[in-house]
Amino acid sequence: MTDYAIFPIINATLNGTSAVLIATGRGLIRRGHVAAHRAFMVAAVVCSTAFLACYVLYHANMGWGSVRFQGRGLVRPIYFAILISHTSLALVVVPLVIITLVRALRGRFDRHRAIARWTYPIWLYVSVTGVVIYVMLYHLYAAPRIVAGF
Repeated sequence: MTDYAIFPIINATLNGTSAVLIATGRGLIRRGHVAAHRAFMVAAVVCSTAFLACYVLYHANMGWGSVRFQGRGLVRPIYFAILISHTSLALVVVPLVIITLVRALRGRFDRHRAIARWTYPIWLYVSVTGVVIYVMLYHLYAAPRIVAGF
């Protein structure tokens, strides 16, 4: 039996890595480093795809509502605002990333740039807020753990 408890940290790591790759890739293309930009962005797509696979696997086995946010007061609506915006934009960014990638691979750089202007900030936001949600849910406002025998 697989221990799925490690998946949230894996998912957060993949999200954080994607954010770094995305931001670095954008910086590289702004400086004219096309080949390096391509490598970083393909790595970001691979990383984000691995995240999505791990995320679905985790929730398919643990349940979609397996962890509840424990924060109270003002932090609660802040958390849910981040979560709702993250989830909504995550649904939007998947097709945007695919379209942006396909346009680049086909050499349609004019059309690639046009959509990448939208894809970049949304993808970066989704990757960063994924890490923020993880930290809030599993560290800052985690449910107390019960240790057997104590």
